[in-house]
Amino acid sequence: MASHYQPVKLLDSKMVLDRAARVEKQVSPDYVRISGASALALRLMPGRFARPFDFGGINILLNYEQGCFSDCAYCGLARTRPGAYEEKSFIRVEWPLVETDLLVERMARYEDKLTRLCISMVTHGHAYRDTVDITRRIVSRVKTPLSILVAPPTLNYQRLKTFKELGVDMIGVGLDAVTESVFEQRRTNVPQGGLKWKNYWDVIHWSREIFGPWKVNCHTLVGLGESDLDLIDMFYYLKEREIFAYLFCFNPEPDSRMGNEPKPHLTRWRRIQLVKWLIEERDLPREKLEFDAEGNLVYLKWPRQKVQEAIALGVAFMTNGCPGEHGEPGCTRPYGSYRPSEPYRDYPFLPDPEDLRQITEQLQLDGFVDN
Repeated sequence: MASHYQPVKLLDSKMVLDRAARVEKQVSPDYVRISGASALALRLMPGRFARPFDFGGINILLNYEQGCFSDCAYCGLARTRPGAYEEKSFIRVEWPLVETDLLVERMARYEDKLTRLCISMVTHGHAYRDTVDITRRIVSRVKTPLSILVAPPTLNYQRLKTFKELGVDMIGVGLDAVTESVFEQRRTNVPQGGLKWKNYWDVIHWSREIFGPWKVNCHTLVGLGESDLDLIDMFYYLKEREIFAYLFCFNPEPDSRMGNEPKPHLTRWRRIQLVKWLIEERDLPREKLEFDAEGNLVYLKWPRQKVQEAIALGVAFMTNGCPGEHGEPGCTRPYGSYRPSEPYRDYPFLPDPEDLRQITEQLQLDGFVDN
């Protein structure tokens, strides 16, 4: 498997990696998939990261024989993407299968090293029922804050309230497309599509009402066909409503309908990261941003010294994810936005001085910011 970590085999006999040995009953709620990085953190798989860092964000994915019934054009789990579901990747990394009770036992054992847990639902008729089951198993033994990345087609207001009553700390919604037209193009008007923009926003607003300020996050994806103006308008909208915007970079999945589409240019990506951070952390006024006729961000009317101070902090270029118990980065999802041979897109750790030098070059500040 091409990755920044180097797995060999799972250590525990209860873990199932041999795809030929999988049987129909190895599905949620009794089995789930976890990210390769999570398997390393829980000592379920040997290996190492190319650059050592503390990792405590455990990502859990529901598993079904039929997989996810959505068909998003860019997703590795898309219903019509070629291949069996168990062979499919998700954000370009491996997701080994594990017995749920074993996973909970390992999370309890290593609880002092964990910063955030997250269950990712999929669009499936059993997803809500099984997420409730898995949530109960986790919160009964592990006190680490738990998020759920929800599948809006499976939910309503009462079901979101149930998550809150069970002890879920945060709700995430993978909106991804930041305009209705892009949403329809990439998620609705596709061969087995049907996801609804209104349904997603109903869930976002219900979640904000139920869970409160800064307890809901909305995933936004750069590279689906939106403009910089579209993204930045969304950042302002969500901040105004005390909802986190989490930024992701389109990373083409082989054989998906967008598998041959280019990734966003690195300079565009870095500038969006920087401006998003300035909006959220420095209250950057909307009138300080200039766009061309196509909605491309062309000028940041902000003192260069202040921009350089923001870059030097490095936080703007880290992975967006749910915080830990004390506000520190909790979910850093390493290596989902780029390949091992490519520059880091988002850093699962604080960038070091050499990283910051490269980031500054990638931003191409001359002509983009005030002197």
